[in-house]
Amino acid sequence: MTSHDEGRADEEPPGPDVPAPEPGAETDAARRGPGWLIVGVVAATLLICCCSAVVGLALSWSAGLLDSR
Repeated sequence: MTSHDEGRADEEPPGPDVPAPEPGAETDAARRGPGWLIVGVVAATLLICCCSAVVGLALSWSAGLLDSR
C-alpha cells in the first residue's frame, strides 16, 4: 500500500462497489427484455439480408449480367 492509498483505507468502508437495489426497482434482467425478443430481431435481420441477396441475384440474372458469353 502506498502513502496515497493509506488515507483512502480509512475513508471508504469495505463492501461492494455496486449499491443495493431499492425496493420496487427493476433489475437489469427485467430491463433488458426477454431473450427470445433478441433472437427474433436477429432472425428477422438475417431473413431481410438473405431476401435482398436473392432479389439482387434475380435482377442480375434477368438483366443478363450472369451470362458467361
